Amino acid sequence: MSVTAKELAAILGISESAVSLALNNKPGVSNATRKRVFDVATEHGYDFARKEISRSPLRGSICFVVYKQSGAVVGDTPFFAALSDGVSLGCRKERYDYTMRFLYENDDIEDQLYALRALPFSGLVILATEMREETLKLFDSFRIPVVFLDAYFERPEYNYISINNIQGAYMATSYLIRKRRIQPGYLRSAYPISNFDQRADGFYKAIRAAGYSASKSIVHRLTPSQEGAYEDMKELLAEGEKPAPGYFADNDLIAIGAIQALRDAGYRIPEDIAVIGFDDMPACEFMIPPLSTVSVPKQYMGEVAATMVIRLIEQPDLLPVATEVFTKLVKRKSI
Repeated sequence: MSVTAKELAAILGISESAVSLALNNKPGVSNATRKRVFDVATEHGYDFARKEISRSPLRGSICFVVYKQSGAVVGDTPFFAALSDGVSLGCRKERYDYTMRFLYENDDIEDQLYALRALPFSGLVILATEMREETLKLFDSFRIPVVFLDAYFERPEYNYISINNIQGAYMATSYLIRKRRIQPGYLRSAYPISNFDQRADGFYKAIRAAGYSASKSIVHRLTPSQEGAYEDMKELLAEGEKPAPGYFADNDLIAIGAIQALRDAGYRIPEDIAVIGFDDMPACEFMIPPLSTVSVPKQYMGEVAATMVIRLIEQPDLLPVATEVFTKLVKRKSI
């Protein structure tokens, strides 16, 4: 339930008028107070779409562009909803209009880009999860700031906000090794994207650090969705595939689908097979047993991307940067 400005004032220990000035981006309060009001308002679910915010004149417009190559990874999931919410929140805080559009690689991409260039946006945040490096050249013709979210490529003229996937996968795999004292297998995405490639680097780095041979890890290539991973794992088990005593999975959906198939085949989790995922989606907490995973600050990433593109709009001479967001381990009962 969202809080009111009056309730925010009580929480912060300041006057309601000071809260109102901060929320409306009006003079009369310090920048530090304004930031504190926004941070506490966000934490307590304040509705930034209230009429007092809408009275403030907009400073520009940001388009959040969801780029879909296959749609197998970027879908209607809590992960991508949280990224979108973060971009939207960052825009509202800075008084920028927020719009979302989709680009589909296989559907006349040049026509879609032409239509996008014709719109009066001040800057773009591109959800680049499914994007390949060679695709970046499609955006070279844009004359407005562009920030790529949830991916990193070796093109130094652009700006990136990404997950530290190597750190997260290394941390998860090392934890699995310490807890179970086994060489874990790998539930790897059958769809190659940069995030999963980096997670593979982290997985194998942990395997080598523990003194195991990387070539001896059991690897299953599974569709990166819950239903797809279930069907793929079910088929492997039916063919007589012997599972590893534990697995790191490229994402939670793969982990959840594989666990369902393993349990249907009579394996106990975690007694027979331990599993750890990546992303910390809400379903992890309600599984039986709850899924250990790697938490990604998804909404924060979206907000940082919005802040970055707005800074580029207002200070066009800023040098490009690549920002990696660290992850943290969530220990539950699947290990």
